[in-house]
Amino acid sequence: MTQDRLVVALDDGYAAYDQEEALLGAEGARFEVRPCRRDEDAAAASVVDADVVLVRESPVSRRVIDAMTRCRAVIRYGIGVDNIDQAAARERGIMVANVPDYGTDEVSSQAVALALAVSRRIGLHDAEVRAGRWSTGVLQPMFRLRGRTLGLVGFGRIARMTLEKLAGFGFGRVLVHDPKTDMPPGVERTDLDTLFAEADVISLHAPLNAHTKHMVDARRIALMRPTAILVNTARGGLVDTQALYEALRERRILGVGLDVFEQEPPGAHPLFGLDNVVVTNHMGWYSEEAMRELQLKTAQEAVRVLRAEQPLHWLNRW
Repeated sequence: MTQDRLVVALDDGYAAYDQEEALLGAEGARFEVRPCRRDEDAAAASVVDADVVLVRESPVSRRVIDAMTRCRAVIRYGIGVDNIDQAAARERGIMVANVPDYGTDEVSSQAVALALAVSRRIGLHDAEVRAGRWSTGVLQPMFRLRGRTLGLVGFGRIARMTLEKLAGFGFGRVLVHDPKTDMPPGVERTDLDTLFAEADVISLHAPLNAHTKHMVDARRIALMRPTAILVNTARGGLVDTQALYEALRERRILGVGLDVFEQEPPGAHPLFGLDNVVVTNHMGWYSEEAMRELQLKTAQEAVRVLRAEQPLHWLNRW
């Protein structure tokens, strides 16, 4: 085995890297964590001598890819790859892969939790109790979910499990927008405008790319019912945040649950001052089990590359 092969992780943050060290060490490769903190300069300097690059959140832009001298693959710790320039990597013959089959249970649970928190006004009532107020009356309207319409934008693993978990709430209709996927019985395929106009709970499960950026814009938000709820556990860039803020401020929709934002961390946004907003910090993917599974599967993909095999989830194929 070649002893000078190097696998570099551009982001730290995991409690341990024993799985990466064990699997890659068995292939005769060194494993190093070189934290870049989303800094493009640091990322470019860190990848120069890497045979495989593992990344969470740091940018792997064309500039970073051009700095690579011997890299064969960039593998994302996660599903979304919008921080990796796939076209630039393809031009250099560098494979881009991800791990799409982890955390399905966790993200779908997060989507359900956010939908319920908004529907039942959990944040508003939590604040009331903490402030010493005990109002058992109506603070803001709530509406029963049974008999209403659920809308899913995208119908991959996470969306399907979200539907499975929400099935017990008795939605009368399920609308799905996903032109690439077959629909199971009881699910109606529809276009985006119809989904936004007719659904009472809309959950986003689409990837972020040039076609989906701001797919939830001012025009589509204006189609939503005043009792409608939007949930986003996918990518923040799917939603025009300013247009969403204005609709929520004017109470043109019931509320929103967000685990992701256009910019992360999002900083101090006026959105956070509204009582019809529930937010979490892009933690929907997380459980201890999911984290270990993600690290294991990412390391296994790196091993395949070192063995001159194709990654299971090679995205930028040529």
